[in-house]
Amino acid sequence: MEIKLKVKISAGDIYDYMLYHQYTSAAGLIGSCVGALLIVAFFMDRQWMFLIAGAVILGYLPWTLFIQSRRQALTNPAFNQELSYTLNEEGLSVSQGEETQSQKWEDMHKAVSTGRSIIIYTSRMNATIIPKRCMPDSKADVIRMISTHMPPRKVKIRQ
Repeated sequence: MEIKLKVKISAGDIYDYMLYHQYTSAAGLIGSCVGALLIVAFFMDRQWMFLIAGAVILGYLPWTLFIQSRRQALTNPAFNQELSYTLNEEGLSVSQGEETQSQKWEDMHKAVSTGRSIIIYTSRMNATIIPKRCMPDSKADVIRMISTHMPPRKVKIRQ
């Protein structure tokens, strides 16, 4: 079986990936906890500095990721053109123009889903983003292909 998808990555897709990546990392979780604790401290002590610091900490990361995703969508040539994804028994191939990159299923790091995308990590930091809007009829087939070829411990995809 082979699944072919045409994908145009938007700034919103990049932002979705960046949010997931940051908030599932230790640094993102710690930052969120510190920001929330500062806001709780404000309600206990009524010190405005706690509220301001908590709001800045909680708002800083999403805002900077938003700016980065917009900049990356505008400046990275790979996101200016449509990408062709092919998922088959061997792995995942991504093509754009004359260039093609392939990766075998056994070399994939993990696969996850967000509300907007299915994200296949090709390494700890790099990923292939498949927006759900680009696979209206083949979402179940894509999930089945990933789940069939990757170990269950590496797949965290919700329907």
